[in-house]
Amino acid sequence: MQSYTIGQAARLLGVSPDTARRWADAGRVTTHRDEGGRRLIDGRDLAAFSVELAKTGAEEDATSYTSVRNAFAGIVTAVKLGDVAAQVEIQAGPHRLVSLLTREAVEELGLEVGMEATARVKSTNVHIDRA
Repeated sequence: MQSYTIGQAARLLGVSPDTARRWADAGRVTTHRDEGGRRLIDGRDLAAFSVELAKTGAEEDATSYTSVRNAFAGIVTAVKLGDVAAQVEIQAGPHRLVSLLTREAVEELGLEVGMEATARVKSTNVHIDRA
């Protein structure tokens, strides 16, 4: 499972590294240390926290995305596979994006909960890029 540094987690959550560090210090998100002593957050824990954070509307001053051609870097919070189609949810800061795509595309990208991904939005289409 992929883990994220405090800085990476902050970028994915749309907050400053200081805010992410304070949340970790307060125990709002669980961290562990790597061999080099860096604090890391497990991808699944970060995904769950990002969903919780979005529901509480914690960051009102987060960057607002207005262009239809935006790339929303975030973390995969859900993957639902059908026989042919799939649904992928990404939490990008305060934004929850859902994309319907083929099961084959999800498998080729290796998408799973807790990994970093980018949702690219143009008009009413949402495309997922693996980070």
